[in-house]
Amino acid sequence: MTSQPTLPKAGQDPGASGRPGEPGNGLQAGLKNRHLSMIAIGGVIGAGLFVGSSSGIATAGPGILLSYALVGTLVVLVMRMLGEMSAANPTSGSFSAHADRALGPWAGFSIGWLYWFFWVVVLAVEATAGAKILEGWIPAVPQWGWALIVMVVLTATNLVSVGSYGEFEFWFAGIKVVAIGAFIVIGGLAVFGVLPGADSDQAGLGNLTEHGGFLPNGPGAILTGVLLVVFSFMGSEIATLAAGESEDPQRAVTKSTNSIIWRIGVFYLGSIFVVVTLLPWDAQSIQDDGSYVAALDSLGIAHAGQIMNFIVLTSVLSCLNSGLYTASRMAFSLGQRGDAPKAFARTTSRGVPLAAIVASVVFGFVAVFFNYKFPDSVFLFLVNSSGAVALFVWLVICFSQLRMRKIIQAEAPEKLVVKMWLYPYLTWATAALIVFVLGYMLTDTEHDGRDTVLLSLLVAAGVIVIAFVKEKVKGGRAVTKV
Repeated sequence: MTSQPTLPKAGQDPGASGRPGEPGNGLQAGLKNRHLSMIAIGGVIGAGLFVGSSSGIATAGPGILLSYALVGTLVVLVMRMLGEMSAANPTSGSFSAHADRALGPWAGFSIGWLYWFFWVVVLAVEATAGAKILEGWIPAVPQWGWALIVMVVLTATNLVSVGSYGEFEFWFAGIKVVAIGAFIVIGGLAVFGVLPGADSDQAGLGNLTEHGGFLPNGPGAILTGVLLVVFSFMGSEIATLAAGESEDPQRAVTKSTNSIIWRIGVFYLGSIFVVVTLLPWDAQSIQDDGSYVAALDSLGIAHAGQIMNFIVLTSVLSCLNSGLYTASRMAFSLGQRGDAPKAFARTTSRGVPLAAIVASVVFGFVAVFFNYKFPDSVFLFLVNSSGAVALFVWLVICFSQLRMRKIIQAEAPEKLVVKMWLYPYLTWATAALIVFVLGYMLTDTEHDGRDTVLLSLLVAAGVIVIAFVKEKVKGGRAVTKV
């Protein structure tokens, strides 16, 4: 198996070559181990965890824990597969580059562009969410103005160097990690009645079974809960893209892959467990104020809403920062492989893919404009048509790993430092579960699941058609030259 060339360190010649026929790989190893560690930890903590969990709790009650556990298990398995491939061949294209080799250029092209599309839409969603919070604090600046400021600042950060992105993300993720850690500790003490001075009369393990039982809305609500929480896990794969710009990519990928279980267990299951034990699942405050704000309020913590707004804003900025980085690196990889304009594969002297970043930001700004001008038509289409991309990415990772394992074993078995468990049976089981979730979404009309899948499939089909047409044209040109 042909491995990714070693990335030059900052200050060295950025023109290390990629695969034969590709433009030079000008990315630099500017991310430190502490950056990668925090990116890996923070990548699984999205703003959706704080904002979207209340609807999941209202739907499934305490049983939402099973929904999170089910999706968390799915993510652990998918990340294990991705870790196996990325540890053997760390690359900024991650799963898109692996799909290119394992399944064919059409797969790498399609999933790469779909993933890029997903993140540029996320840029608009998160910029708007952050602008709403900032406008509430400083109303003198209009919401669109805050969205513009946030986008410009984080664009500048990404344009400076990969190290500046890593430094910003280190602190953004650090705040999220400390906040959730403190929430779990303080909430846990209150649940067990050992938090001094806390107003926690409602807290207790009894909240898991009282108020209609553990599954007050029936077992089927677990699957509906899955649909509501699955997209909050998107971002766990960012560490494998970022590893391509670290000094020791293989070590970074291995460490990230091996730690995914405890990261999901602590930050998702741990914090949601605290929420549903501090308060009854059907408490009106969870719906009115949000699950985490309501939980803090129940402890008598002053200014709980503003504290959570600050944490959500940090998560939004982190997601924006990583979203821009991720979209630009995917565009860079597509440019390297000839699946995007060659300009996307060119880098500055600092190892920054300038054109790829600017193109991603431009589309992000366009999406922000649509969000303000046509929120219920154009922007709604963009959000729904990119909504199922996470599941498409995970499915492609499954099929890529089935093929890639054989390639690695045949060409460089020593590179299998991370192995998928119970291969190939668990890989097939994971793929089947993803297909089942997609199928179940088609039955969901209450939460727009059907629209999301159908529109996402429509966009995916269009991209795949373009991929095959591109390959056919490329093949025809090669024949003509001969």
